[in-house]
Parts: sequence; structure tokens; C-alpha cells
Amino acid sequence: MTQAIVDTWLARFVNSALAHDLDAHMAMIAPDVLVFGVPGFETLEFADWYRQCEHEFPQGLLTGLTYDRLKIRTAAQDHVLFKALETSRTRDGNSTRQAVEMLIRHDAGSATWKLKQMRLLPEDEARRDGLI
Repeated sequence: MTQAIVDTWLARFVNSALAHDLDAHMAMIAPDVLVFGVPGFETLEFADWYRQCEHEFPQGLLTGLTYDRLKIRTAAQDHVLFKALETSRTRDGNSTRQAVEMLIRHDAGSATWKLKQMRLLPEDEARRDGLI
């Protein structure tokens, strides 16, 4: 069941990003989301993520997004914490691979799962976890 929740959520997350559907993509992210580990920033919040997508989506900059080597760390009825290797590709041919940890929580109000927290993993942790 947990694997199916994560697989379904990731598929919708990826599809909304690749369709450049700002509303659908941001609906998958909790308003109080926090992103850690981005070089040069202590944390990023929903407004930061929104601005980035609002800039990139109309230009079609993102052309590929995958999550591989998925490892579920903890799960309960209302949340799942997992790690994965994220690969993104851009219109100019660049590709970025980074290990991430994502916490999704079930939002009772909308009956959907939303990203609550994301952390870009340091290389040593990513290696130890077999993600890179």
C-alpha cells in the first residue's frame, strides 16, 4: 500500500511538472512546505517554489524528470518519508542528478497527499544509502 501511495504521488508530481501545469503541480505541495539543502539557501518555502515554477513552466524549460532507486524510510497512515535519486533534464540538454528525501503527508482537508518537506542529500549520505 505504501509503495503504491508513493508511486501514484510521484507519477502525478512528475506529470504535472512535465505538462508545465503550474496549478496542478503546486496543488501537490503543502503551503507550509520546507526545502533544505539547496546551496546558498537556508530553506526554501512554497512561495519560492511557486516563483521558480511560474518562471520555468511557461518557457518549457523542464523536459524530463524521474525518480529512481526509491527507498521508503518510514510510513504511517498520514505520512511517508522516502529517499530517491531525482534526475531532471532541461530544454538545453543539461541533466542534473541529486539524491533527495521527501516527506509526503495526507491532507485530510483535500483528501490528497502533499509534499511537506524535501531535503537534498549530501553526497556521503546519498552514497551510504545506495542512491548514487
